[in-house]
Amino acid sequence: MDDPQHPHLSRVFRSGSRIPGRRIRARGRGMSAVELEERSVPDGAPAERLDKVVARLFGVSRGRAMEWIADGRVRVDGKRAPKGTPVRAGARISVEKPPPDQPAPQPELPIRIVHADAHLVVADKPAGMASHPLKPGERGTAANALVGRFPELAQVGPSAREGGLVHRLDSDTSGLLLAARTEAAHAMLRAQFTARTVEKGYLALASGEIQAGGEIALPLLHDPRDPRRMQAASDAAYAEEHGARAAVTRFLPKERKGGFTLLEVEIPTGVMHQIRAHLAFIGHPLAGDALYGGPDLPGLPRHFLHAARLAFRHPDGSRARYESALPQDLLQVWTTLP
Repeated sequence: MDDPQHPHLSRVFRSGSRIPGRRIRARGRGMSAVELEERSVPDGAPAERLDKVVARLFGVSRGRAMEWIADGRVRVDGKRAPKGTPVRAGARISVEKPPPDQPAPQPELPIRIVHADAHLVVADKPAGMASHPLKPGERGTAANALVGRFPELAQVGPSAREGGLVHRLDSDTSGLLLAARTEAAHAMLRAQFTARTVEKGYLALASGEIQAGGEIALPLLHDPRDPRRMQAASDAAYAEEHGARAAVTRFLPKERKGGFTLLEVEIPTGVMHQIRAHLAFIGHPLAGDALYGGPDLPGLPRHFLHAARLAFRHPDGSRARYESALPQDLLQVWTTLP
């Protein structure tokens, strides 16, 4: 079935006071500094449950104290103890406080700023860099890099770890990332992603020779056999039963050589691994994408996928469009194909 808006596409695949104590800082590899704080139960204090004592000594809610205990962050005289353990006067309570959720600023990380204004930032993320931390204190992500250059991003958006990002890319996918510098800009841009009016264009190297453009309109869900993967669900009843998410991938062959096809890909939706899973489903997995059965290529240590185009309505009312050329690693692989 032809798409009237894309005539070149021909195929459809369908509490208490704080007591002075000691603080120690340590750092794990790739993580922010860990703060260890120790306090003593005052002389004459009655025996109480550990969770109550932690809440009172460290000035946090009892719920937060129980979280710390469950996570193994609390020691009584150097040893872990359950939340109901009676704690007596003179006991030393130490807590390994979790780092803040906001990404630690790392302005030294390599990320190219394509555009920045009072409302937003467009960055070109290198391959091998996660979009944002998945747990407190994680470092080395695009969000860390952007917060290092634009500190206000740490306060923008509903999730503190995302550093104002409006969308994400897989770690090994390079290309354009969009972040908002104000809450108003974030809300406006996210609304466009939700409404599927943002143009998201990619360059992808698919295995096999693809002769015509097409559309894959199949919902995606986590593969029950491998939680790292997504799978396309061609059966509507199965998709609905398992909570599959709607996903649409449009592709157009750009050039063919060496048994591979360079594709221009557009996705109005944004589901995890969408392009990778959809192309694998039709028998054309990405070059270098071992997770989805893609073939290896010399000099290609990752899947061949680059977020090359981003277009949307700017908060100032204009239509914004940004582009990113193939990075050197992918360009080298493409040019050396026979």
